[in-house]
Amino acid sequence: MKPSPIRRVPTFSACAPSSQVPLSSSGRRFSPLINFMRDYRFERVWFWGCIQGVRGAYYIAEGLGPDRAAPRSRLYSLNCVDWSLLTPATKEMLALAEQVKGRFQGDPSFEYGLLLYGLFAEELDLPVMKEEARLIATIELIDREVGIVPRGAFVKTPLGAVHENRHFEGLSLAEAKKLSSYFHLTKPVNLKNKTLLEKADLDPSTDFLDSLEHDIPRGSWSIQLEKGGTVVVLRSLLWLGLTFYHVPMTKQFGYVYFGTGEKNLDLPFML
Repeated sequence: MKPSPIRRVPTFSACAPSSQVPLSSSGRRFSPLINFMRDYRFERVWFWGCIQGVRGAYYIAEGLGPDRAAPRSRLYSLNCVDWSLLTPATKEMLALAEQVKGRFQGDPSFEYGLLLYGLFAEELDLPVMKEEARLIATIELIDREVGIVPRGAFVKTPLGAVHENRHFEGLSLAEAKKLSSYFHLTKPVNLKNKTLLEKADLDPSTDFLDSLEHDIPRGSWSIQLEKGGTVVVLRSLLWLGLTFYHVPMTKQFGYVYFGTGEKNLDLPFML
């Protein structure tokens, strides 16, 4: 009886099947993710990245269904062995997370006392924010603001679902060096502000997202060619640690985050 083939999981938050690591080379590290993929019926599980804290690090993975526009299920681990499912981000979490300053501690139960008009939140009997909630909000903010894909990598169906474009063969080298060739994989904001004349040149099946060329502040992305111009690398200056790559004329692309989980609020003064 032949052994069953080894199942693979991506190591980057990549949409290309080539960005994968076999379980045989990673040992038991990703085996719980395979169980999550089976139990929650995920179509794919991506390794999203790592947020480094003072006393430890959070390793993040994301589970996706067939609709790439649907909310993502996220998991975190402190040791890459034991993984826990995170709850969806709420508006309250996002609002509180923007008030928290400083490094992550590496302890999900750590509580932050928020400042309000010079007083601590607990003095006013206001709820404090646990680090796990901050982690949830930070991952959501990073995905919303700097989670990107190449133009044409995804298509929108007439029913509104978003799927991988099987006919996508990669951007040309000339197109891959333009910010307008990359889209935010989140609900569009600037698209509805375009005029009818501007929308006339757009393909509604592929041009349904906001491009990076209109990001504020201008200059928040760094584009570089590496490996002799065969790989295009984009780095976010707003969320330092977010790196995106694309191999032109191929389906290989993806992004990963390795940072402290702190937004670079000084960027407008640095440009």
